[in-house]
Amino acid sequence: MTHQQILAFIVIGVMMVAFMWDKIRYDVVAGLTLLAAVALGLVPSDKAFSGFSDDIVIIVGSALVVSAGVARSGLVDAAIKKFFPNLVSLRAQMLLLVLTVTVLSAFIKNIGALAIMMPVAFQFARKSSRAPSTFLMPMAFGALLGGLMTQIGTSPNIVVSRLRGELTGTPFTMFDFTPVGATLAVAGVLFLMFFYWLVPQRQNQNPTVQEALGTSNFVTEAAVPEGSSLKGKPLRDLLSPASGEVIATAIMRGHSRISPFPDIVLQANDTLLLEGPSEALDRVVSQSALKLSGKKAGSSSEMTAIEAVVGPTSPLKGLSARDVSLFNTYGINLLAVSRKGKRIKERLAEVMLKTGDVVVLQGHRKALPAVLKELGCLPLAEREILLGTTRSMLIPILILIAAMGSTAIGIAPVAVAFFAAAVAMVIFRVIPLNDLYQSVDGPILVMLAALIPVSDTLRTTGASDVIAGWLGNVAHNLPPYGALTLILVTAMAVTPFLNNAATVLVMAPIAASFAHNLGYRPDAFLMAVAIGAGCDFLTPIGHQCNTLVMGPGGYRFSDYPRLGLPLSFLIIVVAIPTLILFWPIK
Repeated sequence: MTHQQILAFIVIGVMMVAFMWDKIRYDVVAGLTLLAAVALGLVPSDKAFSGFSDDIVIIVGSALVVSAGVARSGLVDAAIKKFFPNLVSLRAQMLLLVLTVTVLSAFIKNIGALAIMMPVAFQFARKSSRAPSTFLMPMAFGALLGGLMTQIGTSPNIVVSRLRGELTGTPFTMFDFTPVGATLAVAGVLFLMFFYWLVPQRQNQNPTVQEALGTSNFVTEAAVPEGSSLKGKPLRDLLSPASGEVIATAIMRGHSRISPFPDIVLQANDTLLLEGPSEALDRVVSQSALKLSGKKAGSSSEMTAIEAVVGPTSPLKGLSARDVSLFNTYGINLLAVSRKGKRIKERLAEVMLKTGDVVVLQGHRKALPAVLKELGCLPLAEREILLGTTRSMLIPILILIAAMGSTAIGIAPVAVAFFAAAVAMVIFRVIPLNDLYQSVDGPILVMLAALIPVSDTLRTTGASDVIAGWLGNVAHNLPPYGALTLILVTAMAVTPFLNNAATVLVMAPIAASFAHNLGYRPDAFLMAVAIGAGCDFLTPIGHQCNTLVMGPGGYRFSDYPRLGLPLSFLIIVVAIPTLILFWPIK
């Protein structure tokens, strides 16, 4: 081996040890590795930051924004409430999420399928009082498994199909991958159903301020409007299990206060006193089209709702919203109130505010900062909440469908399509500009961008050729199934360091050469390369799906092998006989 090749192996080996050590955050490890590679001459200085323009970085960042837009729209919440109102079993939730992502990934880009279902995972996590990490890694692995089933499911299948056409004159077709891919997907989904507990319970390593501050229970007041679908239905229909943590503390009917029994029939103009976290209240109010108390200008796109704390010098202290006449005096509405350690039973307009109360105020986006200052209220780190804001359920899903459709029929590459979708989310005000960069996980993008030029050193230094030589020497001493296993395992081992398409470009010619030298047909070996390149279950950096869930799931680098290593063994054990069955070697 040359001096450069030895250095490349050392740098990547030390990087992997640092990732597994978990004492230094992953983006810092990636940055230090990039600097070391530049200092040692492995990465040219003019190529050091080429990763920041790589499509993978754009795809991951854009997919996070699109996923946040779908979650904010309330569409996912409505779908859960309508189709799966009583889905509370953890295993049933896991099956729905993983199976849906797996099937979708056979026909659309797997990262797109994952982005669609991530908001559902967060909903199920809240309902079952579990960390989202329970669901996200199995979903990412399901997305990888689903991509194996068709030619368009994942990039390795597309690349290996083209290479087969160059080698034999006949490329693989759309469903040539299905028999083996579907078998592996079924085996993988069954494994994930029974062994999801191998994933540790983690919290987001880079939480937003809103997540760090935690959730408080608010009391809000909402009326059943004329023509509402709730009219004539029992209260239990409004507060189904899908509604989460929201409870009704009272029903105001005319001048009467009625106890909120589950079977009480709702009438038009009933006013409900609801208590729960702001996000849960928003779900109930928006999905049921309830009318919030005092909401007089909420349809304006310039209106927003802010959570703030009543300060010690606030003129609101000791007064109620009715006393102050907030809307007439300041142009704002009081939507909800939270008081630590106490359940508020009064109507919203009658609550006597105290220092430390957390209030949700609705007003004009530009005017709110000055009003909050005048009222002596401190915004919770400018955190905007959804209660009382207007959103469209249709626009974000149309944006997502357009993005995925344009990639499926070849109008635009994935990076361009998803970047356009992220921009569209902002243009159509699905996501306010203030919230845009909270949706993008900066440390993950930095890690990706830093590692792309580092991983390319395996190719540029010729280290991949050295690996190919080693494999050639070993393969001649193995039986057919052993040679096939070697190719599959090697592709799995290489793909964390090269992107999966690059793995196919490096490994497919090696595999075809193996088959020719050993007197075997090349098809099974090429399929093995595609499977190995598409099945990186061991690291967060080998595939965008694994990277996408790392930040939201709060995973550490060492978490992936806990579930991924046994899944990889299962794929190897199932894939080899299945390949030989459907693609005979001789």
